[in-house]
Amino acid sequence: MKKLLRNTLRSSFVQRAVGVLAAEYLRFVWRTNKFTFDPPDVYDIVEPQIPAIFAFWHGQHFLTPFIKNKDWYKARVLISRHRDGEFNAIAAERLGIGTIRGSGDHGGAFHRKGGVGAFKEMVRTLQDGCNVALTADVPKRSRVAGLGIIMLARESGRPIMPFAMATSRFIRLKNWDRTTINLPFGRGALVGIKEIHVPADADAATMESLRQELEDTLNEATRRAYAQLGRPGPEDA
Repeated sequence: MKKLLRNTLRSSFVQRAVGVLAAEYLRFVWRTNKFTFDPPDVYDIVEPQIPAIFAFWHGQHFLTPFIKNKDWYKARVLISRHRDGEFNAIAAERLGIGTIRGSGDHGGAFHRKGGVGAFKEMVRTLQDGCNVALTADVPKRSRVAGLGIIMLARESGRPIMPFAMATSRFIRLKNWDRTTINLPFGRGALVGIKEIHVPADADAATMESLRQELEDTLNEATRRAYAQLGRPGPEDA
């Protein structure tokens, strides 16, 4: 039975169907939630600094494709090569976001999971004037930012834009990243506190300090987003 289910999920038809349905569901959620922005002029702040690296927490990322504004938000998102990544890739492309396939901080599995190639492709994407979006977490360690995104900012010279999105109505799963399934007909909040710049000559100590700053900024943005909606954040789950 498990083998049958696994083979079914690997079917390109099933993956395509799930990806398309997920994209259209998220579009419906976005359209039926009234969003506020913190700060209110967040787009005016971000626009002069693109292309940029947009960072968010895993499990809180489903509505991130909708932050695009007019034509300046050309973006590609990093998505793993894992089977589950196929659904996400199809959904992202359905919503007008390009994809880069590979994984981030995986220790010894970095090369096997396509991390090196994905890193180079992200650098090229930024050099071509296109934004890059990716989750900041170390895999399987919720709310712990990895050094990979700091390395990308140092190599590319582009700023990191940490932000959080939340809705007042949601279902929160009891998994490692406390995945939040956003629901329609509510209110939403997008919070972006500040950008993070990584010097081209940043040493190991500076990199670690900026990694911690990214982690703290994302946690604070997430806390603020849920607080504005009067709901508990994932850290309270």
